[in-house]
Amino acid sequence: MAVCVKYGLDVEQLRADRETGRVITEGVPGRTNELDKNAIEEAVKLKEALGWKAIAITMGPDEAKKALREALAMGVDEAYLVCDEAFAGLDTLGTATVLAKAIEAAGGADLVICGEVSLDSFSGQVGPKLAEALGWPCMTCVRRLEVKDGRVVAERTFEDRYEEVEAPLPLVVTVTREVNTPRIPSLMAIMKAHKKPIKALKAADLGLSAEELAAMKAHGLKEVVMPLVERKKVQITGESPEEIAERLIKALEEEGVI
Repeated sequence: MAVCVKYGLDVEQLRADRETGRVITEGVPGRTNELDKNAIEEAVKLKEALGWKAIAITMGPDEAKKALREALAMGVDEAYLVCDEAFAGLDTLGTATVLAKAIEAAGGADLVICGEVSLDSFSGQVGPKLAEALGWPCMTCVRRLEVKDGRVVAERTFEDRYEEVEAPLPLVVTVTREVNTPRIPSLMAIMKAHKKPIKALKAADLGLSAEELAAMKAHGLKEVVMPLVERKKVQITGESPEEIAERLIKALEEEGVI
């Protein structure tokens, strides 16, 4: 079983340049993607229940080892860092392709668990594209899952309903926050995690040529700009709470909010 983890920017500390709208990333620290902690927790729970081996994989710079250390402290057995300058600039399809190769290089898996989305991009594309790269079925938005008799039975969450689905292994699953509450590793577990090896995988280890990687970069994200929002600073006043409420409702209707 493999769990994919992303070490990205701490979105709570991102700011935008008010003149250009560009996102300021300089000096912003990194952190493990929050929903990937749910994926790690679910992998460790299944490992404990079924006796499976659990590995964590991340693609990124050397600093991304911090996310793998956290996964090891939470209970995964092995960790792999997919790190190569040739991977810089890959989009979600390229990332999924590299992760699929890394899973195979790490010995393969019957089940791959990912967070539903990463909070820095919110695309939700890597999990499904990873399934496509592996040639496996995919379950997204999973809030509960159970493995029995070589199949996964899961409950998916939508805005207006829940859906129960079932599929055979091998399978890729993306999980939501509702699936569990990630454990907080003990100090002893953290110390042990820092002593465990992290295996590095380069492009050559995955059998990816410079030409293949260049082709993956034919399409990609050019720029991220945050829309600048100016407050209108409208004050709603009146002689009584009832009058203020009526004026507020009218103002909201005029703005098309309600």
